[in-house]
Amino acid sequence: MKLKSELIRNLLLLLVGVIGIVVGYSILKPEEKLPIFSPADLNPELVDVEQRGITRKHRIADFSLTNQLGNEVTAANFEGKIYVADFFFTTCPTICPKMTKQMQRAAEEFANDTEIMFLSHSVTPQIDSVPILANYAERYQVNPEQWLLVTGDKKHIYELARKSYFAVTTKGDGGEDDFIHTENFVLVDKDKRIRGYYDGTSPEDVNRMIDEIRILKEEYAQ
Repeated sequence: MKLKSELIRNLLLLLVGVIGIVVGYSILKPEEKLPIFSPADLNPELVDVEQRGITRKHRIADFSLTNQLGNEVTAANFEGKIYVADFFFTTCPTICPKMTKQMQRAAEEFANDTEIMFLSHSVTPQIDSVPILANYAERYQVNPEQWLLVTGDKKHIYELARKSYFAVTTKGDGGEDDFIHTENFVLVDKDKRIRGYYDGTSPEDVNRMIDEIRILKEEYAQ
């Protein structure tokens, strides 16, 4: 009987010890948190001269574009969402197919997660009409509830790329001869803040993006 009591006591002590280790680790473990990017944190070549001194409170500007279904898309579509933005064009023979494949892979990773969305802006909106975007979306099996391919006013799109997402290093005014081409994927949080940049042609970097989307989800969950 005494032996049995000793055994129970030792087991209880062991259990208390294990619980203490788990609780202690959870308290002491550093919380993973992504940076919040402001213009002052970025490569100056990416940032408009007037914005380079801004150290906080940068948000993606409001926008009005048209998606592959012909529906208007605004910032309201992304309320309460984490999303990834990029810039592409449907006739691109070089980096865009690679980027679209990687975006497709990321979208599939979060296919059942209504908290995550994707937003691809055409940089040749004069060519990429709604029917052309619809065909492109069909080719890559794009779910229009999750991943929006958008066209619209060229100046508006180019200003978003340069002054909201800081996705390109080239200067320009969005005029007829202006053209941007970038492999950057930009991670945006629910508060319209930039939380990460990734090379959309690199599977390894997109793996990092997928991991960091999960970190961001956890940040909001807490």
